[in-house]
Amino acid sequence: MRIGLLTEGGYPYVSGDARLWCDRLVRGLGQHEFDLYALSRTRHQEDEGWLPLPPHVSRVRTAPLWTADEDGVTYGRRARRRFAESYGEFVGVLCAGPAADGANGPVGTDGADGAAGPGGEIGPRAVPGSLADRFGNALRGLAELARDEGGLAGALRSDTALRALERACRAPGALGTAREARVPDLLAVAAHLERALRPLSLDWYGDDGLGAADLCHATSGGPAALAGLLAGHFSGVPLLVTEYGVQLRSHYLATGPGAATPAVRALLAAFHGRLAAEVYRRAAIITPGNAHARRWQERCGADRARIRTVHPGMEAARFTEVGEAPDRAEPDTLVWVGRIEPAKDLVSLLHAFAEVRKEEPKARLRVVGAAAGPEGEAYLGHCRALAAQLFPDEAEGVHAVGDNPVAFEEVGGPAAPTLADAYASGAVVVLSSVVEGFPVGLVEAMLCGRATVSTDVGAAVEAIGGTGLVVPPRNPRALAEACVALLRDPERRERLGAAARARALELFTVEQNIAAFRSIYLEIVSHCPVRRVVVDQAGEPLPFAVPAEAHVPGRWTGPTARVAHRGLPGRALGAAVRPAPVRATPRTATEGAL
Repeated sequence: MRIGLLTEGGYPYVSGDARLWCDRLVRGLGQHEFDLYALSRTRHQEDEGWLPLPPHVSRVRTAPLWTADEDGVTYGRRARRRFAESYGEFVGVLCAGPAADGANGPVGTDGADGAAGPGGEIGPRAVPGSLADRFGNALRGLAELARDEGGLAGALRSDTALRALERACRAPGALGTAREARVPDLLAVAAHLERALRPLSLDWYGDDGLGAADLCHATSGGPAALAGLLAGHFSGVPLLVTEYGVQLRSHYLATGPGAATPAVRALLAAFHGRLAAEVYRRAAIITPGNAHARRWQERCGADRARIRTVHPGMEAARFTEVGEAPDRAEPDTLVWVGRIEPAKDLVSLLHAFAEVRKEEPKARLRVVGAAAGPEGEAYLGHCRALAAQLFPDEAEGVHAVGDNPVAFEEVGGPAAPTLADAYASGAVVVLSSVVEGFPVGLVEAMLCGRATVSTDVGAAVEAIGGTGLVVPPRNPRALAEACVALLRDPERRERLGAAARARALELFTVEQNIAAFRSIYLEIVSHCPVRRVVVDQAGEPLPFAVPAEAHVPGRWTGPTARVAHRGLPGRALGAAVRPAPVRATPRTATEGAL
């Protein structure tokens, strides 16, 4: 079958999110043909280039989210009226208050009209039915206008759009925070909406693009999933949405009280909440990476019957030697491995280690990792200074194990040549984060057969199961007590480490991840087939051009069936010609080399 893989800020670019997971997925499913549709986030990301692509990737089409040139489209009177109606309805839904749909509050209002989400975080309410319908209809109306008239870039930046947003904010029954919006707030929200709605103006949805796919697989929510919604609307292509980090949660974390005014935060939270709910409502199947993400999706209204949890896949082979070799860890050593940034809460870890030293004077702590950007560099400097302050009698040689109980290192150095060596050096692996999605570092430690102590954040408990100790976040005393308990009991460490490795090999390998998606692809195509007759240039039907799974009998195949005559789509046997990869811009395309 042909898969339209939708990414945002990741694969096939060298840098970005989920690039390794996507690359492993594509290479592991060589029996299918993949078309990549990638949204880039920065010019630097595009300049870095792509990863090497396997031969069954037929084409790559890219579009930037970081810039949008004027498309030169000038709307006539009728088109302007269509835009005003659709965009007015769109922003009207975003600004609608609780009274707009009975007792239920709107999605995502930063707690002003929302509710506490999973784990005590601010979370959304499910979208009320009528508001959900209005939001979806407005999105589709804007997309149809872009298809008919050539793009929305100019219209979304126009005074008409700004005035429509202002009217919606001032309308009776609007959110209280929205009514407080001033001109700078309106400009900020309008600019954000223009950027987020750029997929509406792309030329990806015809028979030479996503319309020729049997399945769209969005590797994140947000703009990537929005492109999948449009492929479903225009061409009836079913949508699979995978979220290893919930896009809506990421938005909440990024737009804290210091990031924007209350009015901007409320309106943007409403938009992202309603978009997430629309994506979950229209997707054939949703695949969260863990139960924590699944709870967020269910809170947004996702149907449990269409959710399949698929854990991320890790390369287990790189940790085999350490995991199966005799224990060569230093018996009194704790090790922390990861990206150094404030969310990892190394300050609490250092305070906890000071308590550990009181009970176990020979204990040592190795912090292995690189700083993440300027903020991470500053945080690393703060942690180094704190370590020197907590252990003043041993401040000489703070960077070397043996001179000071705390060592700051990086993978690739003499003490930790490889990532597996870093985990192998510690008797206990510690995670001290206050914010975490899926704890990759914990799973790597489990593959290395190490006992772990972690804070109860994100999917940590789900990953560990019963193979490690879990303590509350921001609690140095509890963290210290758990570490001391394992340092004093080598037999318990050995039992937990063996159980951890067995659990990781069962649940968190690349092989199980690929097998799960292979099964899900077949399930979607058999239940939601895209019925089409594919013909060659002479108008004759092409044999074997439609997946056999699309012919599985069942009453579920009727409502979504459609028939379309197409030219060569690049997937038929023998006579098919693979199209060259292109970079897509709103309503235009230029040729590029794969």
